Amino acid sequence: MKDESKYITRLEQHGVKPTAMRILLLRTMMEHDDAFSLQSLEDELETVDKSTIYRTITLFLTHHLIHAIDDGTGMFKYAVCSPDCHCGEDDGTIDHMHAHFNCKKCGRTFCLQTTQVPLVSLPGNFQVHSINYVLKGLCPDCAQTTKNG
Repeated sequence: MKDESKYITRLEQHGVKPTAMRILLLRTMMEHDDAFSLQSLEDELETVDKSTIYRTITLFLTHHLIHAIDDGTGMFKYAVCSPDCHCGEDDGTIDHMHAHFNCKKCGRTFCLQTTQVPLVSLPGNFQVHSINYVLKGLCPDCAQTTKNG
């Protein structure tokens, strides 16, 4: 079996008790280069009970180990937070928020960790609590295929 210590450490850093199932799910999630849906995890881990996957995603969201992305496709996608993510801190700032990209051809969604969400000046007493900033177009793979095709 693979070295599980990095997954155990990551779970413990977020206050999540490491169990065999949580380690398996975190490892599977961290192997994704792009955001993943509940359905894709269910397909990938077909021997794992669907309710266990759902409960684990909910737990990971609550403990800010992963974040949810509404990319406009009608189903949420999820991505593992980077080690320097501050999405769990409710300090009134949104400086840590990053943009996401959804490919219109292959449907994959990516976290653009180094692309911050632009700040928007709001009128009156509006208060921003979250931002969903999704760019849409072609990912590098699909753009290359389209260019060569």
